[in-house]
Amino acid sequence: MQAALRFPDLSPDIVSISVFGVDLTLRWYALAYIVGILIAWRLAVIATRRVQLWADNTPPMRPEQVEDLLTWIILGVILGGRLGFVLFYQPAYYLQNPIEILRIWQGGMAFHGGLLGVVIASWLYCRRHAIPVLPAADLIAHTVPAGLLLGRLANFINAELWGRPTDLPWGVIFPGAAAQDCPGVVEGLCARHPSQLYEAVLEGLILGAVLLWLVYRRDGFKRPGLVSGTFFAGYGLARFLVEFVRQPDAQFIGPGNPLGLAWQIGGYGLTMGQLLSLPMIALGLFLILRAKRRGTP
Repeated sequence: MQAALRFPDLSPDIVSISVFGVDLTLRWYALAYIVGILIAWRLAVIATRRVQLWADNTPPMRPEQVEDLLTWIILGVILGGRLGFVLFYQPAYYLQNPIEILRIWQGGMAFHGGLLGVVIASWLYCRRHAIPVLPAADLIAHTVPAGLLLGRLANFINAELWGRPTDLPWGVIFPGAAAQDCPGVVEGLCARHPSQLYEAVLEGLILGAVLLWLVYRRDGFKRPGLVSGTFFAGYGLARFLVEFVRQPDAQFIGPGNPLGLAWQIGGYGLTMGQLLSLPMIALGLFLILRAKRRGTP
């Protein structure tokens, strides 16, 4: 039998209590969102208070404005993430069952949709308060990887968004549906790529370290667009690469499409995650080149 790692005995629930007959459950995924947002808020506040990080010693917003913006961002994450999942991944299902769109607690959030929601919400806030958009985008971007790290770890604990089958020694035997539909392997012993952990390392640890290095060691905030461009390009590239070993959503897999490609031609194609990542990479490279050309004030 191939070498593989058994999925640890982890529960997606941290604690569950009953209050006046109502069951209340705190899940790791919810905690990841909460802690990720709090870390992002603190990083943004710290950055706005260190005026020497910014061109002309002028941060794009005051610390109290960061708190106001946080409310807009939370709404952007929830609305954008849900609508992104509906439109990008299961439009036909939700067109037939529109009431299901409101049932966020049943799962179904898309990062690319959530990111678009944050971009729109932040842009509207900046327009309303006459805040320069690119410096504000840089401020927000350098705080995001912490939440990505926690979110991907929560995905692993939930045993969701797992990878394709693998015979590598660090493959993980996930419970439930992941243990099935694995050609040539006895049911229950199907090892898969722990793609959630790959993303946690690439999108969270490595990308986060690069952005903090740019901000605190390379005067990244003094070149508007450099930090946000690095985030867009870095996340897009990381997600594009992980998609090669990440199991696509079931609705994309069919008899003539075993790899779950959302677009294909001549035997080659891309998954939905890869298609959505390409514009991020292009935008990121544009912002980086733009910032480089303008140089440090």
